[in-house]
Amino acid sequence: MSAPSDTAAPPIAVKIVISGGFGVGKTTFVGSISEIEPLITEAEMTERSLGLDDTSAVPGKTTTTVALDFGRITLDDTLLLYLFGTPGQDRFSFLWDDLVDGALGAIVLVDTRRIEDSFPAISYFEENEIPFIVGVNRFAGGLRFDLAEVRDALGIDDIVPIVECDARRRESVKDVLVALTEEILIRRSRPHH
Repeated sequence: MSAPSDTAAPPIAVKIVISGGFGVGKTTFVGSISEIEPLITEAEMTERSLGLDDTSAVPGKTTTTVALDFGRITLDDTLLLYLFGTPGQDRFSFLWDDLVDGALGAIVLVDTRRIEDSFPAISYFEENEIPFIVGVNRFAGGLRFDLAEVRDALGIDDIVPIVECDARRRESVKDVLVALTEEILIRRSRPHH
């Protein structure tokens, strides 16, 4: 009789996209949770970005993501999440199709000081039928809306979950990722029409 072998299945790898407007906290979100040193493609903002990038709501911001942010988190022995953060400016939208390809779901981060900046991301995921949730990133000085007001301002269906988060806090980011994972599982269990 041979000794039992360890045949535990490797964890399932899932691609998740973190999106939203310029300066909404995508890079911070990925960096707060990643168990590996995150790949960050930030570059110093230059004169060429003047008039293109509105930094009035984020006056200390001097860098911007020019390709993607990448991180990884193991939720448990069975699930490994690969996180891909999109650039927030329209001029980098040509990267989105490649970044989103194969993603099971997305998180759209929203800054209540600039709710309209999240419209392109929400439209993209709705049009491409990619499950997503909205994470309202609470910034100091941000307007305090209740989540129903945020839903109304975004014009999204009641079926789309909205959660509050602080992209700087690991536990808060983890809660958002768990909420998205639950939404993906719920969506996959529904019969298709």
